[in-house]
Amino acid sequence: MIYNKYGNNIRECIGHYKNLPDSWAICKLEDIVDYEQPTAYIVNSTSYKDNYPIPVLTAGKSFIIGYTNEVEGIYSKLPCIIFDDFTTDSKLVNFPFKVKSSAIKILQVKKGIEIEFVAMFMSITRLIGDTHKRYWISEYSKLIIPVPPHAEQKRIIDAAYKAFAKLDTIMESL
Repeated sequence: MIYNKYGNNIRECIGHYKNLPDSWAICKLEDIVDYEQPTAYIVNSTSYKDNYPIPVLTAGKSFIIGYTNEVEGIYSKLPCIIFDDFTTDSKLVNFPFKVKSSAIKILQVKKGIEIEFVAMFMSITRLIGDTHKRYWISEYSKLIIPVPPHAEQKRIIDAAYKAFAKLDTIMESL
């Protein structure tokens, strides 16, 4: 089953994509996202220290799992999305980093697509399975994403960031 973070079955929701404006496209993630295996960016040592300069990432809740002083193999084609192939967690990344394991896929979107738009879609879309397997190639990359024209992508991103800023202000005042 494929669920978004609100518990809605995505396969059931795809039917409403037929009601999108004519200017929107319906694509598979694999058609708009390129992935890179992280082998060249995996840390050699997990002896992390807070005073080291390079963050080591995981796509899960901890995100930054430590810092390394390794200077070879730092990922710097930014921004990018990191995707955990086992949990389907993802994060948008805007700073150079290394990764801990090969379970991470590093994603770049194709020209004309806003990476923040794809990252927002991925942040609310999870695959829920009962096996410990890799999901990107076999299932997650096949997910359908509605893609508006570029200007509408930017408008949606801006509106979401404004809403998040308002929510942050409310949370700070509590």
